[in-house]
Amino acid sequence: MAQLDRYIAKNFLVGYFIAFFVLIGLCIMLDLFVNIDEFMEQSNQGMGKVLIHIAAYYGPQAALWFRHLAGIITVIAAVFSLARMTKNNELIAVMASGISLKRILAPILTLAVLLTGLQVIDEEVVIPRLASELTRGRDEVGMPRRYSFWFISDPKGNLFCGQEYDESTGMLLNPFIILRQQEPAAQRWSVIGQIDAEWAVYDAARQGWAFEKGRRMNVLPEDAVPTALTSVEPVDFFPSSLQPQEIALRRQEGYKSLLSLPQIETLLKNPGTRKTDMAELILQKHSRIVDPIMNLIMLMVALPVLIRRDPREIKSAILISFVTTTGCFIAVFLCKLFATESIGGRVLPELWVWAPVFLFLPIALLQIDSMKT
Repeated sequence: MAQLDRYIAKNFLVGYFIAFFVLIGLCIMLDLFVNIDEFMEQSNQGMGKVLIHIAAYYGPQAALWFRHLAGIITVIAAVFSLARMTKNNELIAVMASGISLKRILAPILTLAVLLTGLQVIDEEVVIPRLASELTRGRDEVGMPRRYSFWFISDPKGNLFCGQEYDESTGMLLNPFIILRQQEPAAQRWSVIGQIDAEWAVYDAARQGWAFEKGRRMNVLPEDAVPTALTSVEPVDFFPSSLQPQEIALRRQEGYKSLLSLPQIETLLKNPGTRKTDMAELILQKHSRIVDPIMNLIMLMVALPVLIRRDPREIKSAILISFVTTTGCFIAVFLCKLFATESIGGRVLPELWVWAPVFLFLPIALLQIDSMKT
């Protein structure tokens, strides 16, 4: 049995790596074909520089695409290994030796579980570290980034705005900070002041922003004085854990999918996180658990269909396996699409994210149990 397991595992791994390079390469070629003009904007630097920029852009993007395609790659690898064994009539030889065809699935499922660990590492380690590169546009690769941002909250609920942040110098021009505090009784935020300056830089040693010609105005309670603002006072430093790299990430739409699970937990506990973002954060939190499970379920749904003793049936089996896998993929996509929507006045992202598991796991178990071995 050990020799048979090694043979099946070898076929599966060969199919996995072939599927990985083919699918990721196809994504790169299609995207490059559509957006080549954005890279060619820097053609005055020479074709060598353009090729370096293309590699620098699609390297991080490959990690992002792998997260979405990991389940499909595993199914294709299983199709490759089982179709090859069926074509060579090897499954008949296995049955003749008294081995159940269900036993054939053991090395494939074991390797699928181990390879799912690559997806977890990709989501929790690789993608968060590449987040700043993943937020770059195709025409921004190799160039210093300058951008504005508005109303990004720090963990204390203060709102940061900036006319322009230059990543190459680390300088924030014309920063404007709205100081807020939460009123627990009223469940709302109140403005207690504001800070503006000519420019600011982040001081990592002191964990805050250092200002040039900073000014702070404090808002007093409504019943304290007739006027809303006190006199202006100078300020040269403001403590905050909101760092420049977080600003670069959070100004992008869909940035939550680039965060690690600890980062998502931090934002969920952050009192300054907007309620409109909470559903998306909860969706991302549960997706980190559900996505690997669904990839294994898709494989379990497809595998029994691929076990065929007659080589003439393998083409229809491959078609059925891809149809069922596509059905799982579409169901997951639709459930995530509706997860942040209000239905009946309630938003239930946890229920929507786990719904495909409850739907397809019994189907997968029935499929395996009903196999003709």
